[in-house]
Amino acid sequence: MLKIYFGELKGSVYNTDVYFKYAYEDEWLMDPLAKEIIKDIDKSEVLDRFLIDSPVLGKIPPTMLSGGTKTLLLMLNEPEKVFNASTCGDNCAKWILEIAKRQDLTINLGHLMDFGSGYFEIEILNTGQIVNDMVSLIPIAHDCLVKWEASL
Repeated sequence: MLKIYFGELKGSVYNTDVYFKYAYEDEWLMDPLAKEIIKDIDKSEVLDRFLIDSPVLGKIPPTMLSGGTKTLLLMLNEPEKVFNASTCGDNCAKWILEIAKRQDLTINLGHLMDFGSGYFEIEILNTGQIVNDMVSLIPIAHDCLVKWEASL
């Protein structure tokens, strides 16, 4: 199940770019889901565990993937940690939901992410509520984010 905490959460990994640089393991790229994520988000092809073919950048190492892709790979491979998903665009939302179908996943968000028009199951850790669609998620996320911003 996907669990979201809106606002700052102590212990979350906020600088996913730097964290990825030191935590990434070569085998991560060989996972079929990782290859799908890289193809979809960065429009790039995994050539081997060290090399990716990007239509924009040419042949690149994994450390040059987009911030959203790196964050998704971290979520997939280190689900026990909480990552700041605000580094991800809305194009990552379907992958966050997919990862959460495979394993429990807790993320931190400082904005409202669009999880689409379909059914999903997300627990909002700020309130303990479970939501199943964007219509239910929007007002709860808004309230949580307003309270967080007021506390800054």
